[in-house]
Amino acid sequence: MRNPEDKSYVRKMFDEISGRYDFLNHTLSCFQDIRWRRACCKELRKLRPGRRLLDLCGGTGDFAVTYEKFNGTQDVAILGDFSYGMLRGAEGKNTTAVPVQLDAMKMPFGDASFDVVLNGFGMRNLPNADAGLKESARVLSHGGYLQVLEFFAPRNAFNKFFYKVLAPMFIPVMGALFSKHDAYEYLVNSVLHFLPVDEFVKLAEKNGFELVHVKPCFWGVAYRVLLKKVSAGGSAAGAVK
Repeated sequence: MRNPEDKSYVRKMFDEISGRYDFLNHTLSCFQDIRWRRACCKELRKLRPGRRLLDLCGGTGDFAVTYEKFNGTQDVAILGDFSYGMLRGAEGKNTTAVPVQLDAMKMPFGDASFDVVLNGFGMRNLPNADAGLKESARVLSHGGYLQVLEFFAPRNAFNKFFYKVLAPMFIPVMGALFSKHDAYEYLVNSVLHFLPVDEFVKLAEKNGFELVHVKPCFWGVAYRVLLKKVSAGGSAAGAVK
């Protein structure tokens, strides 16, 4: 877990790269992140959740846009992020979600305010994933869903090679082209220093979630983790498949 003092640096960094963030996500995901979001939203449609949506760590709003495309206009839709610059990047996009600048570990919402919480590539940027999961569980209704799409710490040989060998080779090039070398280095390092997906699932279960499924994307470069709130905390059933 990173020191909470890192929050000010991370917020400033995201403000500065907000205009290039969508392209960065496309690059780190080998231009697959659009497909991954669609898959998440189609899977949620099958579950017929309630119609109160929070796109948490939602950045420029791509997840909210995709969710409403497949699940229709929501009764409540919030786009939450701690970076004002990122929220500004959502202006003009096809979503009804209302932008709210917030701290994902201390949100300004009552208990059980939402039926679905999306978190795309945001969990690893929190200073404390445990606190972030606990807060997501608090604002979710019982039986609500947390859909996490994330680059987790690599376990297999291919992903270790990608992040430890290939990424350090192209990061300086990306930095030279897009002017924020330290930001690109941070974003890759944040993957290496985050939890592996199996440890993340165990942490989620401790915070009142039940695992619905874990699905690898692009040979495990990222994972789609779908969780269901079943209690206020403690152990819950589920296993990584």
